[in-house]
Amino acid sequence: MSVIITQPLTLEEFLKLPETKPASEYINGEIIQKPMPKGRHSRLQGKLCAVINEVTENQKIAYAFPELRCSFGGRSIVPDVAVFQWGRIPFPVDNQVPDNFELPPDWTIEILSPEQKPNKVIGNILHCLKYGSRLGWFLDPDDLSILVFLPEQQPVLLQGEDFLPVLPEIELTLSVNQVFGWLKMGK
Repeated sequence: MSVIITQPLTLEEFLKLPETKPASEYINGEIIQKPMPKGRHSRLQGKLCAVINEVTENQKIAYAFPELRCSFGGRSIVPDVAVFQWGRIPFPVDNQVPDNFELPPDWTIEILSPEQKPNKVIGNILHCLKYGSRLGWFLDPDDLSILVFLPEQQPVLLQGEDFLPVLPEIELTLSVNQVFGWLKMGK
C-alpha cells in the first residue's frame, strides 16, 4: 500500500486557481467552498449593498462590494459584503475598480446560511478585525439577530428595535428590525 502525501497549497498557489461558483475561501491552509446563497441571503446582501452605497458612493465616502475576494493575513476570504472607505480602495492609475483587494475591508458583513457553521463565519470576521477592520456584522436570519463586532471589544447581540453601529463617516441609521424587514417582499 502506498500513501500519497500532498503538500497543502500556499495562499499564492490558491490565488492562481480558477474561481469557483460559489466562491471558495482559503483559511488555515484549507480550501472551503461557501454555500450557494439562497433567497433570504441574496435579498439581505443586495439590500445592504444598495442602502450603504446610496449614502456613500456619490460623495466618495465608501463602497459596499458583494462577494469580493479579500486576501490578507494568510487568508483569502469572500465576505458577503465588504465595505471599503473610498480612500482605501486600491485604484490603479486609470481609476478603474481593481480586481485584487489585498487588504481587509473597513466593515465586513456576513449573513449566516443554513449550511454554514457559525464559528467559521465568525472566525472570518475576527480575522478581519485582527488585521484592521473597524466593524463586523454577523446576521442570523433564523433568529432575527445581528452580532456586532468592534475591535478589542466584546461582541454585542442586537435584536428588534436596537440600532446598528456603522462606520462613523457613513450617515446611515438602521435598526435590526429594518434590516430583517427587507425579507418581507410579498403582499
